[in-house]
Amino acid sequence: MQENRKREIRIEADGFREKCKISRFGIMDLFKDCERMGYKLIRYPLGETADLGFAMIKDGDTVIFTNSSCRFSREIFTLAHEIGHVLLHMCGESPYIDDAITISGRSTDATEQEANYFAACLLMPSDEVDRFFDTRLTDLSDRSLSAMDIARMMSEFNVSFDMALNRLENLGKIDANEHQRLDNEKNEHRVGKLLQSVGGNAKLNMPGNVTDIPYEYINYVIYNYNHSAIPLETLEKALKCYHLNIEDISDRLVVHEVGEDDDLSDMIGGLED
Repeated sequence: MQENRKREIRIEADGFREKCKISRFGIMDLFKDCERMGYKLIRYPLGETADLGFAMIKDGDTVIFTNSSCRFSREIFTLAHEIGHVLLHMCGESPYIDDAITISGRSTDATEQEANYFAACLLMPSDEVDRFFDTRLTDLSDRSLSAMDIARMMSEFNVSFDMALNRLENLGKIDANEHQRLDNEKNEHRVGKLLQSVGGNAKLNMPGNVTDIPYEYINYVIYNYNHSAIPLETLEKALKCYHLNIEDISDRLVVHEVGEDDDLSDMIGGLED
């Protein structure tokens, strides 16, 4: 990636971050910030092996989906990655769909690499990383960076252990050998225990399994049911997300025969059409 393009991406990331609520170092709740800015967020537990997220324009709305079956820290990074697609690449209604390859940085696609760089700059901007080292790791001159230090960084920036290591190496804070040493230390002690030992946010290392769908999408579900695009079973599953049942919306339904079973995962996938 050319340096001038990196600079453009950093400017976009800084501009978005300025609109977010920040704790001591990291963004407090990226999901709430996106909703406040008008993004339509969908969080749904599709399963650990399913796609991690997508971004698209639907009826003029910016829609971002994240799979809440993965670790919360990864879901946050997925959201940041999708925001990158929205701000850097989105034109028309063609969606960007992301999986473990694109989110992990193994994709050679330029747009995916740019979205990952945007996410890293948004969640861990270089000046805040410098400030963390300067104010929280004052004794590093007498010792090496430890896995517990990375666990503290995880909680402060709301990122995963692996993302923190990748960002630190990218910024020149550690080299490849230190990266490997810290990764080995992580595997020896386990991230959950490291977070617990530093009083960090243990939720970062666990799946959220959250179901969160914008309320206005109930109209989309009802429309699809009334036009025989989804069966009654899917409608009922969708209503549960809103704590509603068939009786609550009976006056808005068209009576027709029940079709074959489907599930909410297929309905969400249908947003790509």
